[in-house]
Amino acid sequence: MIDEIIVVEGRDDICAVKRAVDAELIATGGFGFPRGVEKRIVQAAKRKGIIVFTDPDFAGEKIRKKVSDMVPECKHAFLPRAEAIKGDDIGIENASEESIIRALKKVRTEKKESRCEFKKTDLLSNGLEGSREASFKRDFVGALLGIGYGNAKQFLNRLNRYGVSREEFEESLKKYQEEFNG
Repeated sequence: MIDEIIVVEGRDDICAVKRAVDAELIATGGFGFPRGVEKRIVQAAKRKGIIVFTDPDFAGEKIRKKVSDMVPECKHAFLPRAEAIKGDDIGIENASEESIIRALKKVRTEKKESRCEFKKTDLLSNGLEGSREASFKRDFVGALLGIGYGNAKQFLNRLNRYGVSREEFEESLKKYQEEFNG
């Protein structure tokens, strides 16, 4: 049983998450948020706390930001893009139960205070920006860290905002090396 209430985008996402875990869920109904949804999310956050678990696409990120602005103390779960694709469709509803459970085990809380543990040089020196495989590597490392995929700027912001430690970062890079460079 998940203690917090999970905020997802739609009914199909609710069905997929309920197959994987025992949890209370709220659907945003897309980016428009039907009447009353914002109030339900704020009340849920006060009552039990919330986990934002949106699709790993542009719309999902916009919804994540909107909810995060409404409830700054919310938690976040990220599903790797590769685990959310079925044909041309990307979304939580396409993920396996195992993928959903894995993502929810890596929940992170966004830090509102400014933190500069990681700098652009960390991305450049570790091939996470400016290299041919940078996008793929950010996707892989982001999945390990539970911060999702992002372009270099988003990725750097997430490293700092979601409290990733230097040790976690280096361990994820080591796992990438083991996986792809033997």
